[in-house]
Amino acid sequence: MLWQPALAAFVISLLCVKALISETGRRLALDHPNERSLHERPVPRTGGLAIIAGVGVGWLVGAPGFAITLSLAAALAVLSFLDDVFGLPSAVRFAGHLGAAAAVLLLELRFPGWTAFVLLALALAWYANLYNFMDGSDGLAGGMAVFGFGTYAAAAWLADVHPLAELCVVLAAASAAFLVRNFPPARIFMGDVGSVPLGFLAGALGLIGWNDGLWPLWFPVLVFAPFVCDATLTLLKRLLRGEPVWQAHRDHYYQRLVRMGFGHRGAALIEYAAMLGCAGAALLAREAPIATQIAILSGAVCALLAVAAWIDLRWSRYLRKTRSAA
Repeated sequence: MLWQPALAAFVISLLCVKALISETGRRLALDHPNERSLHERPVPRTGGLAIIAGVGVGWLVGAPGFAITLSLAAALAVLSFLDDVFGLPSAVRFAGHLGAAAAVLLLELRFPGWTAFVLLALALAWYANLYNFMDGSDGLAGGMAVFGFGTYAAAAWLADVHPLAELCVVLAAASAAFLVRNFPPARIFMGDVGSVPLGFLAGALGLIGWNDGLWPLWFPVLVFAPFVCDATLTLLKRLLRGEPVWQAHRDHYYQRLVRMGFGHRGAALIEYAAMLGCAGAALLAREAPIATQIAILSGAVCALLAVAAWIDLRWSRYLRKTRSAA
């Protein structure tokens, strides 16, 4: 029964969010505006704790399995919470991400060979980081979790693999409860404590599903393509311009949408449309003939690149108008 663990996850996450935005809960960790921020006042950045609590209870109620993967995600949550509160060197954070990625590949998947092992470990670490990079606008990371893990759940259920479906429904439900108070105007942020484990789980569960024959390797990439494309394109552009890629910035496509006047709500709705389109395309192509898979994947990539080009064009006009007004 999927609804029982999902309901438990939603209720617990919602109650924890309520506690975390209270006057007492706000003292735990606040996100103060900086050069990367799109908000103007301090906001609690502990929403990930509520998601973790909801997932933990939902898992206990009726979504057993994947204990190793969830334990590694919990370890990343602890590391990320320490970073949220005290600040940790980037080398320590990245070592933790790589260590968790290597562990899940060794313990949960068939060994793919050393070359594939290294590439997949780097990809998993990138998923954890890109999700963190994309957690910078109200409703964005929470919405991606709902769409992304909801799509995983649907695909696993269609493949009659109920344990994975149950866990992914729990993740989506806990994220949906967080989204109630994170949708614009947000009263709480996810923080690294939520974004890093969710990014890790997006990659890890995607690989587990591929390893078990539930879907092709491209499936988890397409499901989370709105985040993958934005973060990867932005990183490549900054590399080409010779800019420090790990430095805080506001060059992501979603950040440009907010700054150009769409606001947090408008940017979230545009991103949700992209998430829904990618989710639908992934489910449609999952068991289609190879030629159909290639056609759907090509169409999805072209659509995302067209949206990116549209934002780039509007951004150039926005900069010219801003400079001429100054």
